[in-house]
Amino acid sequence: MYTFFKTVHLIGVVVLIGNVTITAYWKVLADRTRDVRLIAHAQHGVTVADWIFTLPAIILVLVGGYGAAAVGGLPFNGPAWLVTGQLLFAVSGLIWVGILVPIQIRQARTARSLTEDNALPEQYLRDGRNWLIWGIAATVPLVAAIYVMVAKS
Repeated sequence: MYTFFKTVHLIGVVVLIGNVTITAYWKVLADRTRDVRLIAHAQHGVTVADWIFTLPAIILVLVGGYGAAAVGGLPFNGPAWLVTGQLLFAVSGLIWVGILVPIQIRQARTARSLTEDNALPEQYLRDGRNWLIWGIAATVPLVAAIYVMVAKS
């Protein structure tokens, strides 16, 4: 069972990191075009990707990680690498829920309201820059958690 849970955990990690990086890349490229139709499509894609990839991946990470720890006899409050990994994951989650999701919601509403006759509002572009900055800030702890879990340090 340990191997099963560890595999579930790793699949979640791969899908999570893969989705957050490729979604950001896709969205940034769309925003740079200033084509409101393309931006609306990309923004919709970000929302859909969060529902079908990010959220399930988070669940896989949690179920797999806690399942492996339970089956492997590891307490959730130790060893240090396990606690550090959980804290890094939580920091990333707080940034995602507290900052990124509200920005995404605001940008999605704006993108849906645009027509080809509209100029892209400066607030949308400002939100896009903030989304990218905070997206990177949310990804760094995830990458650090991977290191901590692999190195067990």
